[in-house]
Amino acid sequence: MAQIVLGVGASHSTLMNTHWEETTHREEAITFRDGLAEARRRVEAARPDVALIIGSNHFRGFWLDLIPGFTLGVGECLASGESGTPKGPQPVHTGLARHIVDDVVGSGRGDLAFSARMQIDHGQSHAIQYLLAGLEVPIIPLVVNVFAQPLPPLARCREVAEAIRAAVASYPEDLRVVVIGSGGLSHRLPWPDWRAPEGEDEEFMVRAWLDGRLNWSDYDVRRRQIIRAATSAITPEWDEAVIDTFVAGRTAELYAYRTEDLEREAGNGSQELRSWLMMATLLGGAPAERIAYAAVPDWLTGMGVISITPAAAPDRA
Repeated sequence: MAQIVLGVGASHSTLMNTHWEETTHREEAITFRDGLAEARRRVEAARPDVALIIGSNHFRGFWLDLIPGFTLGVGECLASGESGTPKGPQPVHTGLARHIVDDVVGSGRGDLAFSARMQIDHGQSHAIQYLLAGLEVPIIPLVVNVFAQPLPPLARCREVAEAIRAAVASYPEDLRVVVIGSGGLSHRLPWPDWRAPEGEDEEFMVRAWLDGRLNWSDYDVRRRQIIRAATSAITPEWDEAVIDTFVAGRTAELYAYRTEDLEREAGNGSQELRSWLMMATLLGGAPAERIAYAAVPDWLTGMGVISITPAAAPDRA
């Protein structure tokens, strides 16, 4: 029987790859980088057979021609390789992935789309780069829509996570599963509501999201310039309170957030909280351990790392 043995929640930012030398908040950056290294050591110590990576997609693998709320990779998986993140084919544990889809969809417990040829971006590949580095662990990517309105309500994220947890537990093969929630915490990206862009830059971004499947490279340079010109909008007090809630094992309280509340309190990037919440639900809502937190304005993001060990996690001899 498959068992979930560890959970990790970790922020991501490609700017730590592309602009490390230009980072002025170096002490904070090192705090987060070291936190990722500690989380990676915990992943290795858990001896996983598979890593379920829950994360967002930044309009590099999913475009406005089709945006499901939840999509599980069940076959080929290609990483886009932007900004120094892993590129190319990634190993997928298709046996467990297809079992999850069959069980969740077949039972009617969750509206889970699937992809037999998924393209992921740093919403998953950042975790592969830093949390699975040097570990030959196949993944199962789960992409949650957190950027193309309307977004799945947090309550629905909880239901889907609970359905996936039950599906993993029903898998007959003896597997050790690590769950990674990638994204967050507070940050604001210069991205519009695609339904009502304002100004030339926003109209350009929406056009890129519509056309990117066929000619993404035509938009990449200007898109990056728009992101680099953005003003940092981090809310450390909110980040600290969220981490404290996970540490206290009160995950259920965070599911009370509405999409508009997250946007107002911590920016549009905080919608990635869904990844951490779903990870924690897959771990049964057990209390987390805080590994690191640092507000890094150069990276536009509140960068946090937590881990969760379920009470009954078995040891592997």
